[in-house]
This record gives sequence, structure tokens and C-alpha cells, in this order.
Amino acid sequence: MSLITTTDSLRAFCTRQAETEFVTVDTEFLREKTYWPQLCLVQVAGPGEAVAIDPLAEGLDLTPLFELLANPKVLKVFHAARQDIEIFHHLTGKIPEPLFDTQVAAMVCGFGDSVSYETLVSKLAGVRLDKSSRFTDWSLRPLTERQLAYSLSDVVHLRPIYEKLHRRLVKSGRTLWLDRELAVLTEPRTYNVDPQTVWQRFRLRSAKPRFRAILRELAAWREREAQSRDLPRGRLVRDEALLEIAAHAPGTIDDLARVRGLGRGFAEGRLGGDLLAAVARGLAVPDHECPIEETVYDAAPGSGPVIDLLRVLLKMKSEDHHVAAKLIASASDLEAIAADDEADVPALSGWRLEIFGKDALALKHGGLALAVSANRLKLVSLPLATGGETV
Repeated sequence: MSLITTTDSLRAFCTRQAETEFVTVDTEFLREKTYWPQLCLVQVAGPGEAVAIDPLAEGLDLTPLFELLANPKVLKVFHAARQDIEIFHHLTGKIPEPLFDTQVAAMVCGFGDSVSYETLVSKLAGVRLDKSSRFTDWSLRPLTERQLAYSLSDVVHLRPIYEKLHRRLVKSGRTLWLDRELAVLTEPRTYNVDPQTVWQRFRLRSAKPRFRAILRELAAWREREAQSRDLPRGRLVRDEALLEIAAHAPGTIDDLARVRGLGRGFAEGRLGGDLLAAVARGLAVPDHECPIEETVYDAAPGSGPVIDLLRVLLKMKSEDHHVAAKLIASASDLEAIAADDEADVPALSGWRLEIFGKDALALKHGGLALAVSANRLKLVSLPLATGGETV
């Protein structure tokens, strides 16, 4: 087992990896008690060696690692990269590039929706992982041999997984598909949280603009407070409480104290005053500047069976093209297509339009029909077809 705890050994390792085509990367972190992820371990594997880097080691400078992650000549391979990238972006302000996400690539290659690393290891590396250390406390020192073996396996087996997925992508001509899907991971806006937009994470199918304006101010205050104090959002004020406050717009300490889960002590304190100030800001927003309801594609009467047919078509296309259904179209995409031929959804643009969207519209308008032949579904052009093709 190779555990790096000094800057000199880290620099030597990163210098060697700077000459390689790609490295695989994973992290272990904790986030239960903090807003920002607490980085506890970084695992990196090159062609002939794999190491665990201990960021909690006294005196260790991670600069050589950050330089390797920023090296444009070395591909960085992750699995389900978003949280890992968020950590590095927070620490350095930069996104590791170029990068490759095996979970996204596996979806493009037909391994299903959000396929797990364990599944890919089994199917592509022929190895069964020991996941008994999955929920260990990575902040405790010293690390055990079992913990190190577990952590390193996440990058060692990732190398053959990447190589096999890469070959499949090249053979199928889908490397550009993957590039488009990875674009969101390399976009800084993915990780730069704007407090004024976090209210959009709340599921609000229908809400008045004034309610939304107040919620926007409340959520923005909580986000800034959570960031500055490095606390989880829910440790300050729970989502349910914010929604209730936005709905009732309390103007006094007495009103705020009646909110379930807060209490008078909270209402009379500094945080209570901050909440009341946020409510006041939301009430002061001019009517024309209040957030309006997002576009919702309401299902027309009788459209349920159409959505069901689109769902069957999606499953068929997913299997035919060996692409995860979730990657082609979401449930909300299907509802939108059933309601509007020009719905602004991913399924009606780019490669998704070619393998699914066009036929979805043709099926919706009677240009195509679903039939069963030899226990398999197929698409059949109807006499009055306007754009569908027999498959």
C-alpha cells in the first residue's frame, strides 16, 4: 500500500504521472457536518502505481497534485465525477481538465441509468469489490490497511474500465455524444453556487410570484450563512420552515416564533432577525421583478396514453441504440413532447432528436405505429405518415 504523507513524495509521484496519457482519480470526503466537503483522502493511479494521498497529513502541500489535475496533457478519469470536481474546484478555483467520467460514458454505451462503479468493475474488469469500508470515517487517523485497500481499488480498476469504455465509444462513433454530456461537468457555473438562484431547487409546481420572491430571499440568506459558517443548510433552517415562512410572510418576532421548528429563542436571536429582514426584502420586490412560474407543460385531457406510448418508444430506442433511457429523455421531457411539438427539451435536439425525438413526434401524430413481430417491438410507417420511417 502506498500512502503519501509528505510533499516531496507527492511531488515525485506527480512528476512521474505528468508523462502518462491518463490517470484515474477518486476522493474520500465527509460532508455530514459541514457545508463544504471535508477532503480526507485522494487516490490516484497511473500505469504502474497507485497511491493514496493524505491531505490531513501535517505539512503536506497539495500543490503538485493540483498541478497534475490542471495538466492539459494528462486525461483525468473519474467515476461519477461531480462531487470530486466540486471539491477540487472549491480548493483551487479550477476544474480538472481534460476529464472523462466513466458513469456518463457507461450511460452512453448502454449500461443503464446512473450505473454504479461496482457494476462496471464486475462487468468490465471481472472483479467483485469489497465494499465493507464504504461508510467508514475517513477523517480518523491512522488509516487501516483495509481502508487503504478499499480506497485504492476505486482507482486501480478504473483504468481498465476507462480503456474498455473508450474503445466502445470510438467504435460506435459516440465520442462527440460524450463530449456534449461532459460539458456540464467542465462548466464553472456548475460549481459556483449563486445564492440568488438556490430557491429554484425547491419543487414548486405552482406558486404565486410574491411567494417565490420571498423564498428567493430566504434561501439566498440561508445559503450565504451556511457558506460563511461552513454548516449544512438544514442545520440553520430546514426547507419546510423556509417554505412556511415564505407562505405566511411573518413581520414580527411573535409571528416568526409560531413557525413550526423555530421557537421563540430562535426568533428573538440574530438568525431570527436575519430571517425577518429577508422576508421584508422579498415583500419589497416590485411586482414585475418577482420570479414567475417556470414553463409547465400541462398534460392535455386524454394525453396519458400518448405519454405511455412515448415511454415505450423510449425504452425501445434505448435498447436498440444501447444508450441509457435517462440520457435520451426524462419523464418531464416525455410530458413536454406530448403537450408541445416544439418543447424546449434536450430530447428534441442534437443526437437525441435523431435517435428518438423525430420518431416520438411522428408517433404522436400518427405517422408511426408500434407493432410486435417475433416477440419484438418495431416501428411501422402508416399510410398517412409525414415524417416517420419504418424501422
